Amino acid sequence: MKEIILLKDGEIALKGLNRYSFEDTMIKNAKRRLSSLGRFRFYKAQSTIYIEPMEEGLDMEEAVERLKKVFGIAAICRTCVAEKNWEDICRLAPVYLKDTLEEASTFKVTAKRSDKKFPLNSPQICNELGGLLLSRFPHLRVDVKNPDVIVTVEIRDYAAYIHAGQLPGPGGMPVGSSGRAMLLLSGGIDSPVAGYMMAKRGLELSAVHFVSPPYTSDRAKLKVIQLAHLMTPYCGNINLHIVNLTKIQERMLDKCPEDLFTILLRRFMMDIAQRLSLKESSSALITGESLAQVASQTVYAIACTDAMVQQPVFRPLIGMDKEEIIRIARSIGTFETSILPYEDCCTVFTPKHPKTKPTLQMVLEAETLLPEREELIAEALEAVETVKVTMSGAAGYIE
Repeated sequence: MKEIILLKDGEIALKGLNRYSFEDTMIKNAKRRLSSLGRFRFYKAQSTIYIEPMEEGLDMEEAVERLKKVFGIAAICRTCVAEKNWEDICRLAPVYLKDTLEEASTFKVTAKRSDKKFPLNSPQICNELGGLLLSRFPHLRVDVKNPDVIVTVEIRDYAAYIHAGQLPGPGGMPVGSSGRAMLLLSGGIDSPVAGYMMAKRGLELSAVHFVSPPYTSDRAKLKVIQLAHLMTPYCGNINLHIVNLTKIQERMLDKCPEDLFTILLRRFMMDIAQRLSLKESSSALITGESLAQVASQTVYAIACTDAMVQQPVFRPLIGMDKEEIIRIARSIGTFETSILPYEDCCTVFTPKHPKTKPTLQMVLEAETLLPEREELIAEALEAVETVKVTMSGAAGYIE
C-alpha cells in the first residue's frame, strides 16, 4: 500500500502570478525540515503539493509533525494512493482506514472528482463507499453534520487518493518569501513570540542578544541560545549575535541621569541591532514590545527608541496582553525556557523611578554626556560572538 502526503495552499493561492515562487519557497523549507528523515520526492499538480517517500520505513507521522511547523501550508493530508478504478478504491479504503474507523463512532464520506470521466459521480462514490465501510465496521453510524471521521476520496488525473480528513497547517507565508529581519531576542517570554509571528509573515530571522557579564551569567546566555533553538522548527536556522554591553552600561551609570537609563540603553541596543542588520542585508528590526507593559514601552519611550534607527521596527505584540502572549509561547514550546530565573541585561541597573514620558530632546541632551558613544559601539561590535543555531542543535542548552 502506497502512502503519500498532500499539502494544500492557503494564503499563497491568492498571490496571482507570484504564487509559484511562494510555493517553491515553501517546498524548499519543507524539504529542509524533512531531510534528516530520509528521501522524499516533491512535486506539484492540481493546486496541491505531493510528498512521496522514496525509501521504505520512513516515519510518516514524524514527517507530518514537522510539516505542521512549516509556514505557508494551510492543510496536510496523509493519504493512501489507489489506482483510478472503483475496485482498487474499495479494496484499499477499509484496510487503510481500519485503525481510524475502529476508534470512531460516527463518520461520513465526501468525494472530490476532478476527472469527470470517472464512472461514478461524487454522490454515488459517497453512497457506495459509505455502505461498504458500514458493512466492514458495523459499530459505526453515519453522521453528516458532526462526524468523528470524515472519509474523503479524491479522484484526480492519474490516481485516486483516500484519506480520513486533513490536519490544519500553520498558515501564513513561507519563511524567506518576505525578506530578512533582525530580532532583538531577550531571555523573556515576549521576543521569541514576536520572532515566531514575523516568521509566519515570511521573514527569515537573524537575532541579537545583549549580555552584561559579570552581572549576567553564562546560563542566561545559554538560555537564549536554547530559545533560539526552540524557534528553529518554525523559523529555520538563526544566526544569533551576542553583544557585550557591560562597558556601555557602566559608563551610562557613571554619567547619565538614572531615570533615563532604560531608554538610553534601549537606544544603544537598537543602534547596534540596526548595524548588525545592515551587515546581514536585513531590512527591518523586530522587538517583543507590548504597549504600556513596562516603562520603556510607553508611547513616549517607543517614539524615542524609534528615532534612533532608520529601518522599520516591527512590533507584532504591541496590542496584545500578557495572557495572549503566554498562550502563544506555550503553543510554540518556548514558555518553560523563557521563565527560567536567569537575569538579562535589561534588569541590570534598573532605575527605581524610570521616566515614563521622556521627550526626544531630553534623551538627546542626556546622550551628550557620552561623547565616546561611537567608540563604545565600535568596541562592542568588534567583540560580537555569533552562534549559528540550527534545527539539529545549538551551541549550548539549559538543563
